[in-house]
Parts: sequence; structure tokens; C-alpha cells
Amino acid sequence: MKPDLNLLVFIFIGVELAVPLDYCPTHCQCDWDIHGVSCFGAEVMPVFHSSTKEVWLVGTKLSSLPQNAFANLTDISHIYISDDETLKYLERHAFHNLSSVTHIGITNTGLTSFPGLQYIQSSQEDFILEIVENAFIQVIPANSFSGISENALTVMLNSNGVREIQRYAFNGSRLEEVYLHRNVDLEQIDEFAFYGVIHGPTYLDLSETKVTSLPSRGMETIEKLQAKNTWALKALPPFRAFLHLQSAELTFPSHCCGLKMLKRWRGHPEAVICNLTRTALETLQESSAALSQRYLGHKIYKHLKDSFGLTTTGTTNHNHDHNSPGCPNEQSEIDSLFYVELPTEHLSEDFDFALCNELHMDNHGPLCTPLPNALNPCEDVMSQGFLRVLVWVVSLLAISANLLVMFILLTSRQKLSVTRFLMGHLAFADFCMGMYLLLIASVDLYTHSHYYHYAIAWQTGSGCNLAGTLSVFASELSVYTLTLISLQRWHAIFYAMRPDRIMRLRHAAVLMLIGWLLCVVLALLPLVGVSSYQKVSICLPMDTETTAAQAYVVSVLMINLIAFMVVCLCYLHIYCMVHNPQNQSSRCDTSMAKRMAVLIFTSFLCLAPICFYGLSAAFHQPLMTVTGSKVLLVLFYPLNSCVHPFFYVILTKAFHRDILMLLSRMGLCQLQVHLY
Repeated sequence: MKPDLNLLVFIFIGVELAVPLDYCPTHCQCDWDIHGVSCFGAEVMPVFHSSTKEVWLVGTKLSSLPQNAFANLTDISHIYISDDETLKYLERHAFHNLSSVTHIGITNTGLTSFPGLQYIQSSQEDFILEIVENAFIQVIPANSFSGISENALTVMLNSNGVREIQRYAFNGSRLEEVYLHRNVDLEQIDEFAFYGVIHGPTYLDLSETKVTSLPSRGMETIEKLQAKNTWALKALPPFRAFLHLQSAELTFPSHCCGLKMLKRWRGHPEAVICNLTRTALETLQESSAALSQRYLGHKIYKHLKDSFGLTTTGTTNHNHDHNSPGCPNEQSEIDSLFYVELPTEHLSEDFDFALCNELHMDNHGPLCTPLPNALNPCEDVMSQGFLRVLVWVVSLLAISANLLVMFILLTSRQKLSVTRFLMGHLAFADFCMGMYLLLIASVDLYTHSHYYHYAIAWQTGSGCNLAGTLSVFASELSVYTLTLISLQRWHAIFYAMRPDRIMRLRHAAVLMLIGWLLCVVLALLPLVGVSSYQKVSICLPMDTETTAAQAYVVSVLMINLIAFMVVCLCYLHIYCMVHNPQNQSSRCDTSMAKRMAVLIFTSFLCLAPICFYGLSAAFHQPLMTVTGSKVLLVLFYPLNSCVHPFFYVILTKAFHRDILMLLSRMGLCQLQVHLY
């Protein structure tokens, strides 16, 4: 037998009437000055006095919130439920007809579905709905916010377990601000999620989510957009979807490039078109009926065609809705005017006449971060013409010279010595550096003048990771091999009279194996999150925002400096031995010392600026501008790759002999080989 509903209501009202003014529920603390009640660990829903304005339910043992839990609290303004992992769901009408409420907070509960809050019907201004840190809420369904408030609504849904926001989720609401940040599993926002919103939102925060796209509908009213550390958001909706955007904090500089490019186009031509349209309307109002609209339209057509080369299309529009092709605030006088079609070969969207009224207010475009810079440009990877030419020259020279060295060494019939073994590794390292530069040059050529269209795909794709890995591996292997060559030559001179102490090929092989492992590890560390190649267009590990990344960059630079110092010490010792009159047995090869002096000078010229600048930048005290650093990275960073094959191999007599022997096997230069 079902209980009589009227009887239950009578009993509830009777209990309420029996509650004295100073009554405080069990497990609760009451502050009568503010009419607030705080309950901790309650196992049943407390009964509150009708004068209560603020309720805190903390750490309760409630599995659900009953119907009409706050129905008798006509003056309730704040309701907070937190730290209640046993709370799994809210009964229908748990929050019902609370016209005075201004803030509802549901934090860190066990709710498994989004609560039904459509029956709150608050009449207060600036209602705040705060549902945060609820790990089991995965879906925000349709119509989740309709009927909550009659006025502006701020929705705070951050740090939940939300994975999906379904279509019409915000239907019927008047949104002011929407916070969705730190929903780290949020991947999908339906195209129609904001469809049906009565007003707003003006603020949207999607930072630290996995959202891959934004809906193009419902973005018109947004004034501030936050999408920081949203790495999966690689493409924004068409920029005309953001009609009122004033500021944006995004993840990729190329997004800001797109906004700036849009505003660059929305400049003088757009203003002239709107002004011409307004002038035409005023002329229509003031001119006599004898003035032909056809003649006026022809004049505007001719002016636009002569000034901008635009194509115009005549039309007669008899509609009076918001899709009218004229400026939005004009009346039926626009019915007989033509509309203008802008050429769109280089533009992503057509001309939008709805912006005519906003040109006088917004001439500079929205504020946007992160701003593009020389390492994250808008138009070109190589922002300066001489860099574009230089990178091709250096890359092709490094590739061809080192390929020649490796080919000659591999085809030579001479016995493989320690020196030739090390030279082969040095040539391979410098060849990899040349391939890195060729890859960067190719990207610059392919994305010429439109880099921002491809920047995100490049920086987050396998191409940038490959370029970054190649650059670190090649530079470190080159430095390591150069150090071994210097040590080997020092060892050969120092122990010239001790054949038993000479360096064997097996020793060099073990040392090179260690070097390869070290260089591979250094090159792959950014791929596992220690640092990042994604922050720069030329794909070098320059991210120092975290302690691990800073330590990584500093350690790489310090390794290079230590290696350079070792090479210098080897040379100084050799020089002293060669020029020591008391040590005649060590005066072996003066030309070797001179050649090493040249190599050390070139190494210092190429390596020292990179190390000193890199260390200063790693500690956030850069010594030069970003533009200057790109010159260093393109010119000095890989220059050794062109120098090494010439000074170490190509200009030596042994290399000339190997070339002649190869030619003789091909039947060429027989006389020269015989004379040699």
C-alpha cells in the first residue's frame, strides 16, 4: 500500500514547524549570525530551519541526496557538498525551486552521472554552479543547464573525469563563463554542444584537456578563450566564428598567427566596403526618387573594381532577417543593393558583413598568446633571405663532402687504422647534421610564406621529432668523436717511443660504442618527455620550462664545453712537447700540431657562441635576441660539419692517395698513380 503523499507533506511541514529557531542538527555546527549550517559526517539528511541561508555538507555518509532536500529553505543562497565519496547520485528534484540560491558547489564526490539541476529556477543575478573534482562524471548530457537560472550563469566544471560533452548540453541556458580546464580526459565537444544557448558564453577555458576540435557554433559571443597546454587542439574553427573575441591564451603560436592574419585582412579594404555600403544607404535616403539605384550600384561597383579588383554580384534581397547582406544595423533600404564577394584564393573565409559595426572598435585584433617569434614564425622558418640561402649551401656542402669521405674510406684497400676508423665516424656524424639541415631547408621551402598553416602538424609530428633527434645525435657524436681523435693523437705522440702503449682498433671500437650509446640516449630523451622539440620551428631542444628540461639543456651544453676543453688541453700538451728543446724524442710532427690549432680555432668559433648563449638562455638570462639566436643555430651550430671533412680528411695526402688508387682501379689516371 503506497503512503498518502498529502500525509507525507503534512508530516514534513509539521516537523519543520516544530523546529525551534536555535535548533542545530546532529553532526552540524550552526552560525546564526549568517544563518549558516556546517554538517560533518552526517549519515542521514539533516533537517534545517527555514531561515537557513548557507549549508555545508562535508564528508557525509549519504549515498544519495533525497528529493526536495532543500525545498523548505526559501532563503537558501549557498549550498556546498564536498568530500563525500559515498554520494553516488541525486534524486530527482533534489534541488527544486530554489529561487534565492546564488551558488551551488559539488566537489569531490562519488557521483557517477551529471546531476539533474534543471529545476532550480534561480532568479538571482550571476548564479555560480561549481561541479569540480568529481572523477566519475564522464558525460555532460543534453539540456544539463536549462532551467537552472533565469539570469547569467557561470559554470565551473574543471578537474572532473569528463570525457564527452554531448550535443545541446548547454541548451536553454544564459551562459556567462564556462570553465572546463583540467578535464584531462575530455576529448570531444559536440558541434552542437552550445546550440540553443540563449546568451553567451563570453568566457571559455579548455586548458589542459585533450580536446581535438572546438565547435564552430556557439563561439560568436566568446570574448576570452583559454586553451593553454591543450596539445591535441591543432586546428581552431573558422576565425569568423569568433566575432567578439578580444583575447586568447592558446597553446600554439600559429593559432595567434591565424588571428593576426585575419585582422590584417580585416583592415582598410573591409572598412572601405562597409563605409561604401553605409554611404550608399545614406544617399538612398537623401537622394530624390529619380536617382536610380542601378546607377548608384554601378558607381560603387566601379569604385570597388578599380580599387581592389573585387567581383560584385547584383542581387535583390527581399528578406529582413539577420542574413541580409548589408551592414547589420541598416533597415529595409538595403533591399535593392548589391553585395560584394571577396576573392578567397588566399583566405580561409568569405567576407563577413556582420563585422561592419565593430570595425571602429577593434582595429588591432585580439590580444593573443603565445606570440609568434623568430623561432616560431608565421610566414617562414627562415625569416631572413640570406639564412634561406645559407642553410641550403651548408647542408648540401656537408652532405656531399661527408658522403665523399665515407665512400672513399669504405672503398679503400688500405688497412683500417684507428685514425681512419674515427674519421669514418666523424664523417657519419657530420653527414647526419647535413641531413638535419636539409630537412629544415625543405620544410622552409615547402611552407614558404604560409608556415603557420603547417606549423602545428610539423612541430607535433614525426618530422620535427626526427629533425630534433638528428640534430642532437649528430652534434654530440661529432663532438665526442672529435674529442677521441684529439686524445688518440695526443696518445700517439706522448707514447711515440712506446709501441706497447699504442691505441688499438679494439680500444677505439669500445670507446665509440660508449659514445654512440651516450649520444643516442641524449637524442631520445626529449621524445620521452624530458625536454621538448615542439616549442621551436627548427626543432632543437630549447624547452627549459621544467627543471628536468633545464637540466637536460645545461648538461648537453656542459658536455660540449668539457669536450672542447679536453681538446684544447691535448693540443697544448702536444704543442709543448713538439717545441720542447729538451725533449727531442717527442718532436714528431709539427704539422699535426698546426692542423690541430686550426681545428680547435674553428671548433671554438662554432661551439663557444652556442654554448655560452645556450647556458644563458637556459637560466632565463638570454644574451641576445631570438632573431640573433636563429642566426647562430643555422650558421654556427652546423658549420663544423662542413669544416671537418676538409681539414681532417680531404686535404690530407692519405685521402689523395685513396682517391688515386680508386681511380686506377677504374682504369683512370694510371700515370698519376704511378708517379704518386
